[in-house]
Amino acid sequence: MGSIFTPKMPPLPPVPAPVAIPEPTVSAEETERLAQERAAVERKRRGRKSTILTGSLTPEAKAAIKAEKTLLGSE
Repeated sequence: MGSIFTPKMPPLPPVPAPVAIPEPTVSAEETERLAQERAAVERKRRGRKSTILTGSLTPEAKAAIKAEKTLLGSE
């Protein structure tokens, strides 16, 4: 009973073409400033990354852990 009494939907209008976005113009001074900011961020990232000591252990650290005595002398 639903399809007989429902109105027909009109066709959708055509999709408009996308508008071309002009390329932004950046001055030489602005490019220089952005490069300096990126370099500063990279320095900060490397500085903090080097202080975080997480991840896999070195072979020497693994050997030191194995050298410790375990329960009942088993490995």
